Amino acid sequence: MNRSTRFPWLLLFPLCLPAWAQTPSQWKAHDMARPRPGTVEPPAALTTPPPPDAVVLFGGSDLSRWQSADGGPAPWAVRDGYFEIVPGSGSILTREGFGDVQLHVEWMVPEFVEGEGQNRGNSGIYFMGRYEIQVLDSHANDTYPDGQAASIYGQRPPLVNASRPTGQWQSYDIVFRRPRFDHAGVVVEPARLTVLHNGVLVQDCVRLVGPTMWLQPLPYRDHPDRLPLLLQDHDSPVRFRNVWLRELREFEDPGPPAGRYPAGVRLPAPRLERYPGRYQFDTGDVVTLSLEGGVLRAHFFGPMSLELVPLSEREFELRRTAARFTFELDPGGRPVGVTFQIGGDSRQGRRLP
Repeated sequence: MNRSTRFPWLLLFPLCLPAWAQTPSQWKAHDMARPRPGTVEPPAALTTPPPPDAVVLFGGSDLSRWQSADGGPAPWAVRDGYFEIVPGSGSILTREGFGDVQLHVEWMVPEFVEGEGQNRGNSGIYFMGRYEIQVLDSHANDTYPDGQAASIYGQRPPLVNASRPTGQWQSYDIVFRRPRFDHAGVVVEPARLTVLHNGVLVQDCVRLVGPTMWLQPLPYRDHPDRLPLLLQDHDSPVRFRNVWLRELREFEDPGPPAGRYPAGVRLPAPRLERYPGRYQFDTGDVVTLSLEGGVLRAHFFGPMSLELVPLSEREFELRRTAARFTFELDPGGRPVGVTFQIGGDSRQGRRLP
């Protein structure tokens, strides 16, 4: 058991940089000199059934949720549990618009594909009809890195090439966050994409510099919050199956009700001077309390020092964490023991000499 297990609030500390801290690439789009991602062998192919709250866009029998660009029926072929691009028939898009989503899609390039580079099993998945994740046969097939399978086309190569051999089913699990615009139509938060290719993380909350376009991305322009998902016809009979998504709602934090966190009481300095010392819990951990500038602080381990707010002479709460110290006092009001409560867990401690 590690310390974060004993004190679970440690898990609240951030472990990685936020999306806005990422730096856009200085490479020109489609540069063949750009370093290739390393290759990893993905796990065996598995199909992932949709969860109960998913919108099933293709369950194996029909394309009723899809349409052609002119609003007519989707012209692609439905076969034995999958559907296939009819080259030259045009791209298809969902009849419904979506914003932030988690998308699962399985796809396959036919076993016998002619051509090389971008001419080998080319298609694409466009979120909101604008932001593309590339579909391509990238197993032993060289092309520009920002155009291989699982790339954010023209912008970001995948972290690794996790492609299965030609003729095998591949999977994408994608989290897409739409861009946000202000009242004047200026982008204030770019679109973001996270992609797992065959279960391997290949795009990690990447900010898009704008909508996808061949040769170079387009600048952002204001658009509705919900737009259709598009699958591209790029003249190759790529197959798709088991397509579903979950709509992701905005995180809404209503905030605590009034009075949830008491403001605390003021204890005179001579009274606070009774609490500093070392307290050992039944887990074996030792917490040290100190008085610094008139403030009682708890030192759990290392450099961590957290402020305690007195609620009474017996009870103290951490300033920014829902955790409470309840002290056992001797007849003279000096602490001899303590109970630490956090997240439904209670730990008993005694004051060390």
